[in-house]
Amino acid sequence: MKTLQFREAIQQAMSEEMRKDDTIYLMGEEVAEYNGAYKASKGMLDEFGPERVIDTPISELGFSGIGVGSAMIGNRPIIEFMTFNFALVGIDQIINNAAKIRQMSAGQFPCPIVFRGPTASAGQLAATHSQAFESWYANCPGLKVVVPSNPSDAKGLLKSAIRDDDPVIFMESEQMYGDKGEVPEGEFTIPIGVADIKREGTDVTIVSFGKIIKEAYKAADELEKEGISCEIIDLRTVRPMDYDAILTSVKKTNRLVVLEEAWPFGNVATEITYQVQDKAFDYLDAPVVKINTADTPAPYSPVLLAEWLPNHEDVIKAVKKVLYK
Repeated sequence: MKTLQFREAIQQAMSEEMRKDDTIYLMGEEVAEYNGAYKASKGMLDEFGPERVIDTPISELGFSGIGVGSAMIGNRPIIEFMTFNFALVGIDQIINNAAKIRQMSAGQFPCPIVFRGPTASAGQLAATHSQAFESWYANCPGLKVVVPSNPSDAKGLLKSAIRDDDPVIFMESEQMYGDKGEVPEGEFTIPIGVADIKREGTDVTIVSFGKIIKEAYKAADELEKEGISCEIIDLRTVRPMDYDAILTSVKKTNRLVVLEEAWPFGNVATEITYQVQDKAFDYLDAPVVKINTADTPAPYSPVLLAEWLPNHEDVIKAVKKVLYK
């Protein structure tokens, strides 16, 4: 295995797939000449040329629509948003065309397209640049939503997303692009829709995904010193969701905490909570606790931002709450 940064794993996945299939291309703001806003496409313009690594104007609705149209006629576009906050400008193409065209055309038009870029907060970027939209896209039938938390998962899942015959929303994080981890060499894919148990445990299940899962790891390390054993499940894919992995774990630990970097109303954690009470209620020894951001737009002040975001101390409190400690 090689140790790669998250951005390098993304670049490697895209490049490997583009070498195999000339219908794949990358399009977005600053992906070519600038090597990507976060350097996730470094060197790709030199290797693949301007017809396959394409810089665009600041027009998310326009280049999203170009991507959807080209996917319908046999290409496999990768559309990069500088941030998913900007995807709101292009969301009409994603929801009303990419997600629905297979059904509306009675299967005549597939739409093998990947929309990727960073999601959620990334430091002092304030209210309009710190939003998590995983649950928004997961709410729409026809879309798959992937949120990796480390370089290895990023590469394996992105390769699967590019090969998928349906539209995939692939959400990253500005604050993870420099993260390092071991990544398998050669042919390596991870199936979409399969969660991963990152840490085995017996006392409580913690479910999370994306960069915020790091706070669960910190909490588990602290709780272990007190003799509390946490099982941590990384969803990796929000839709389709691996309900079986969650239910199996809850039936073992009898307690559940869900950690998500999103507003508290109508989010992924809410869906998990419903499914667990519906299918594993008799196994629960305590009510499910979900941890989210504060129910406000993200603040700019670093002091307020620290209060707004969930952290490992919040996880520790939640775990002790479900354990009645």
